[in-house]
Amino acid sequence: MIDLRRHVAAGDGVWWGQAAAEATPLVDALHAQVGDIGAVRGFCGIAPHRRDRPPGLTLVSYGAMGELRRVPGLEIVPGHYSTLPRLFAQRLLPGDVGLVQVAPPGPDGTCSLGIGVDYAADAARWSRTLIAEINHRMPVTAGTPGIPLDRFAAVVETDRALPEFPDRTPDAVDEAIAAHVADLVRDGDTIQLGVGSLPAAILNGLSGHRDLGVHTGMITDGVLRLVDAGVITGRHKEIDPGVVVTGTALGGADLYARVGGMPVEFRPAGYTHGAAVLARLSRLVSINSALQVDLTGQVNGESVGGRYLGGVGGQADFSGAAARTGARSVIALRSTSGGASTIVPLLDHGTVTTARADVDTVVTEHGVAHLRGRPLHERPAHLAAIAAPEHRDTLLSDTLLRGRR
Repeated sequence: MIDLRRHVAAGDGVWWGQAAAEATPLVDALHAQVGDIGAVRGFCGIAPHRRDRPPGLTLVSYGAMGELRRVPGLEIVPGHYSTLPRLFAQRLLPGDVGLVQVAPPGPDGTCSLGIGVDYAADAARWSRTLIAEINHRMPVTAGTPGIPLDRFAAVVETDRALPEFPDRTPDAVDEAIAAHVADLVRDGDTIQLGVGSLPAAILNGLSGHRDLGVHTGMITDGVLRLVDAGVITGRHKEIDPGVVVTGTALGGADLYARVGGMPVEFRPAGYTHGAAVLARLSRLVSINSALQVDLTGQVNGESVGGRYLGGVGGQADFSGAAARTGARSVIALRSTSGGASTIVPLLDHGTVTTARADVDTVVTEHGVAHLRGRPLHERPAHLAAIAAPEHRDTLLSDTLLRGRR
């Protein structure tokens, strides 16, 4: 195990990559050695492994995702994913030391960040010290310059398989929602969507489309399938034509093995989520999920059951761009969760992740509510119509009562 005490001091802020790009041996070392180092603040995104947080290590993230959901005392910083580069630059997030997983150096002496460019490329610019896990199974990817080998204060070499996150199998509800969403996407559009069983179903539902483009924060196995099928070509993208643009890959071994040879470019968060970049995609269709949508179209994607999970992520970045300068902003969700309606009169704790002005269309398994151009007084009826049937009368009654007050 590497001795981090030579490179990390008490009071430092340490960040590391997320999901399959986590530098696992280095993060394990930090957890084991923080008692000797002293108090440290750490930052990461999606955590692929469960760890007990040791005394002295404070964890900060943009959301309780992956195994971070189980970490007591996690500090969540609300904010759009597009702001992460600025937060690192302004030292508002832990950034003194970066623990990165990279591919072996190429002929030019630089190491690719592989499938984990996203916030890592931005954070690395501002870090005093970088420590690398050089994993011989990390693919070399295109889109972002590598990090010179001599930039690393220390390295460890590994030859380990990347953690896999295969698509979860969609169920009948996911497939019903996906069929509605697919009808909203036109041939030649550029899509953005997240991960999970519903996005997987939506990608499957797009198999009959042609010449789709992709500009998104994460790609999954479903994107690989559509590239192989000739559905995703990027032929009509206004920028980066013919190329899938993303920050992270989250999938199975086949995706990781092939992504370096695919027409995919991995870009920093400042590019994948940047407002000026997204404004150039006039056919952008953002497809995002939610925990709740209220009867005016406001979206809660952060709080559930009285617990704040954070995870604003890129939803507002993409939804805003798609609604203002792109083709369409779609919010897709199941009509119920735990028996309760996800279409609600009021959002839990008033949490608004995405403003109603940035939502064009809401989709459940029961249909599509078109909100673009509709005044507030018309929206409740359209949203109640796609709620679960057993909740519709209650929603409409509540709306009438509020209107009389």
